[in-house]
Amino acid sequence: MTESGLIRVMLVDDHHVVRRGLTFFLDAFDDLELVGEAADGAEAIRLCAEVQPHVVLMDLIMPEMDGVAATRAIRQAQPEVQVIALTSFDEPYLVQGALQAGAVGYLLKNASIDDLAEAIRAARAGRPTLAPEALQNLIKAATQPSASGYGLTERERQVLALIVEGLSNPEIARRLVVSRPTIKTHVSHILTKLGAANRAEAAALAREHHLVT
Repeated sequence: MTESGLIRVMLVDDHHVVRRGLTFFLDAFDDLELVGEAADGAEAIRLCAEVQPHVVLMDLIMPEMDGVAATRAIRQAQPEVQVIALTSFDEPYLVQGALQAGAVGYLLKNASIDDLAEAIRAARAGRPTLAPEALQNLIKAATQPSASGYGLTERERQVLALIVEGLSNPEIARRLVVSRPTIKTHVSHILTKLGAANRAEAAALAREHHLVT
């Protein structure tokens, strides 16, 4: 903690309601101080350099730049800043991606406020915290043979094929008769699994490795 006894915390989530809820949570603890909010990864990188937080609560599935890429950039530029991945998803590839990017913790959004507060304090001290579900999935992934094709699901392959065709998210949603937010989530998963920075890079990888027909 700082000399004032406060841990400086920054929130990163593309949903305004989630950020508001986390703000109320932080207000409940005398040793936690909110110093900034960002709605996507790129904004998080810029803001982090300005407000100098001790701990960042980082959503993973976001538009433009996801939380894994933002975590990696923040940790490279400011290694003293600790990042906790805070997400609704516990898929092994997301857990692995966040930890490999430098996150010190991985919690699900259904965590209790006390567990989240303790994770922030632990992160400030450099101690890791993993949600039980995330730990179980890491163990499962480590003890099972890796799947070919970057672990893409059948639906993700369908979406990737349409990305290769050059379709936008609204066009893909109409083609597959699903909602735009659903497609946005699929695209975020695809980029993370492929380690691609953007749709063009994902399409290039798909062609190079024959991931779609």
